[in-house]
Amino acid sequence: MMNYQHQLRPYQKEAATAAVDFFNSNIKGNAIEVLPTGSGKSLVIAKIAEELNEPVLVFQPTKEILEQNYQKFLAYEGEQNVGIYSASVGRKEIRPVTFATIGSVIRKSDILSIFKHIIVDECHYVNAKGGMYRDLFQELGNVKIIGLTATPYRLVTDGFGGSILKFLTRTRPRVFQHVIYFVQNKDLFDEGYLAKLRYVVKNDFEKSRLKLNTTGADYTDESVKRYYKKINFRDRVAQISLDLSEKRKSVLVFTRFIAESEYVVEKIPGAVIVTGKTQKRDRTNIINGFKTGQIPVVCNVGVLTHGFDYPELDTIVIARPTMSLALYYQMIGRGIRIHPDKEHALIVDACDNFRMFGPIENLRMIDTGNGKWIISSNGRQLTNIYYGDKVGYHNSP
Repeated sequence: MMNYQHQLRPYQKEAATAAVDFFNSNIKGNAIEVLPTGSGKSLVIAKIAEELNEPVLVFQPTKEILEQNYQKFLAYEGEQNVGIYSASVGRKEIRPVTFATIGSVIRKSDILSIFKHIIVDECHYVNAKGGMYRDLFQELGNVKIIGLTATPYRLVTDGFGGSILKFLTRTRPRVFQHVIYFVQNKDLFDEGYLAKLRYVVKNDFEKSRLKLNTTGADYTDESVKRYYKKINFRDRVAQISLDLSEKRKSVLVFTRFIAESEYVVEKIPGAVIVTGKTQKRDRTNIINGFKTGQIPVVCNVGVLTHGFDYPELDTIVIARPTMSLALYYQMIGRGIRIHPDKEHALIVDACDNFRMFGPIENLRMIDTGNGKWIISSNGRQLTNIYYGDKVGYHNSP
């Protein structure tokens, strides 16, 4: 049995208790718990498994997140009764507590019959309209599911060419019906559980010059590339990143296209690029070199937004415009873990995203009545409205 009560934060204990109570209740449907990035979801998962004391299946969207959750579990519970079922990890074990990736167990509902309780980490990946999660849950039938996420919303395109960021419990159809626990971002920042953030916004990027795609959910590649060329954007990003590398310990740069990342690493000695095409061994070596200080700057294209846990990271450059609140949050989230040697994390927004979404510390969950949850920022509603309705921009910090 694990013995780490003194290490659990109050909200972690509360989240675990709420989950176990829900699993053991007669309440119909499935539920979510909203826990911000850096809040220690892996500890909550471990505590739920211990208190539940019944078989539980834990899903993760990637090998990296699975390994993090599994290692945290081992640190407190030991290896007894725990296994991994994931082809990407190279293990296929069914134990009373099993960490799995969905692609490895789809169409294998027969071997999962011992599980009546399922936890889904990063549950915003669950698509109620289709996909592997939905299909497996229907096959399993009589199971209760709790999802954990920091970003409890999905982008939904309606039949009229519009895009709405919908709260998970408000999608149609829906997998999750209840919110059973949540922690406000601001509370964790105020209590010192998350690192202080300092925002620097470059106001010379005009998003109004970009063209939305047909769904209104993002900008077209063509308009972005055209504007980049007009303002010589890649040189701007290279100079910003170079200046920061001379002052800061570690700089993580997010770009939209591989071309920008390649250009930046050419201009900065020792900088390295990571993309979806980077071999796993090379990626591991790059990340290790970044964490040990051998690599000062890592430029990445849609890779290190999830499952990259590096508390010492002190600088993030957002060098891509986005209409996605989830992506914005996850990019900044790479820097919010606390570390004794980090006074604050510097967030440099080179693409005018801050004016739309504001500081993530101010994102709040609000129940507007009858379980109709929304996310707001400084009084502005960000979910369950059409993207085009977001007109009340934030002022720069």
